[in-house]
Parts: sequence; C-alpha cells; structure tokens
Amino acid sequence: MGGADKKEDQLMLWVEGVSRQFNALWAVRDVSFSIEAGEIVGIIGPNGAGKSTLFNLIAAAIRPTSGDIRFLDHTITRAKPYQVSRLGLARTFQIPKPFRQLSVRENVMLSALRRHRTPHRANRLAGETMEFVGIDHLADTSVASLTVGLLKKLEVARALATEPSLLLLDEVMAGLTPPEVREMMAAIAALPSRGVTVLWVEHVMMAIMNVAQRLLVLHRGQLITQGKPAEVSKDPAVIAAYLGEKYAARS
Repeated sequence: MGGADKKEDQLMLWVEGVSRQFNALWAVRDVSFSIEAGEIVGIIGPNGAGKSTLFNLIAAAIRPTSGDIRFLDHTITRAKPYQVSRLGLARTFQIPKPFRQLSVRENVMLSALRRHRTPHRANRLAGETMEFVGIDHLADTSVASLTVGLLKKLEVARALATEPSLLLLDEVMAGLTPPEVREMMAAIAALPSRGVTVLWVEHVMMAIMNVAQRLLVLHRGQLITQGKPAEVSKDPAVIAAYLGEKYAARS
C-alpha cells in the first residue's frame, strides 16, 4: 500500500481563493491554503461551516464558483471525480456507501482493481489494506452485518486500496467505540510513513488534536485561522466560533 514517492518539500495540494455559491448562499468563500507531502492536516468548524462543501470541491464532486485547485502538478479546478482519482486522490464519506450484497474483502478488492487489473494482485492489496485498518479478520463477512464503526473502517480501507497520494477523511471517528477511535488514530498517524498525505475533517476533538500536525478552522464558509493544534485551541476566534470556553479550559 502507498501512494507516490514522498518528497518532504513537495506541494501536494494548493487551494487558492476558492469559493462556492449556492443561489444567494456562499457555502465556501475565498479559502486559500496548501498542503505539503507527508502532512496530516485537519479541518474543524461548526456544522454548516463549509467543511463538506470544501471536501466536495477538492474531490471534484462539485466545481468552484471561483478560485483554483491544484493537486500535485495538475490543475483540477474543472476536473471530474474519476480524473482526480486516477491522479491519486481518494476520499471517504460521512455515510459509508459499500456494496452491501458483497463481503468485506470483495468491497476492498473492487477499489484495488482500479489500480491493479489482475484479481491476484488486487486480492493481495486488499488483504494488506484490511490488515492495516484492522478488519482482516472480517474479510469474508457480509457487509450487511457490520456495525457503524466497522463500516467506517471499511470505508477507509476501500479508499486506501486505490493507493492514493492524498486521502480526504470525512468524520471517520463518528460511530467508533473508544478502543476503535484509538486504533483509527494510530492508523491515520502511520499514513505519511506509507506515502499518504491526509486532509481530515473531524468533530472528535481528542482525536484530531492529537494526530493532526496542523489545523484549518472554517466558520461560515471562511478560513478564520490555521496553525498547530495547541495554538488553534487557544485562539479567541476559534473558541468563540466552535470550541467554547470549557474546551479551552481543559486544553
């Protein structure tokens, strides 16, 4: 498993002045940031802040009203989802969408077949990916019988099986038990060593504060600050918009 060869100083993602308008509403407005290869960057903010819209823009599910997005050496502002996937960008969804009539292994293999055309190689990659996420013991289990937490793990395994360079994680901790959260934290923290850069939206603050190297904070569609988790958690604007005084006092 792993994406492109990692270069520490390589710019993985570049977002410049990106906005998205839905009728009179600006869901995302003039957002700019960049991510270098090997980083784990988190996105936090209240519900309705524009986090999911920003993910959809980067993944090419929707197009920006204005601004530009570059992934590696490619402009993807007007690209289609399958085109950015081929370039090495993968994502998970808040609500997993597996093929429920298939087994866990078969679901992961289908993703692996996007990179490897032979079932033998796809099966080997699926096995490695399931082991990494911690669901290899469920390989032959029907997806229909999985808990919400296990479905989230399967969602991550399916994304990783495409061997991305950049992985967009969308609230992967939701529905996980405390032990599963700790397991997922360890897995995400290990991704850069496997050549995978991470952009991660999350509401479980304990997880993202301890794993992400840098945080972007969205509020009402705008990027209000960015920095290391310890710095962001003490920012008055972030406390007022999202974290609240109780969280700031605990940190």
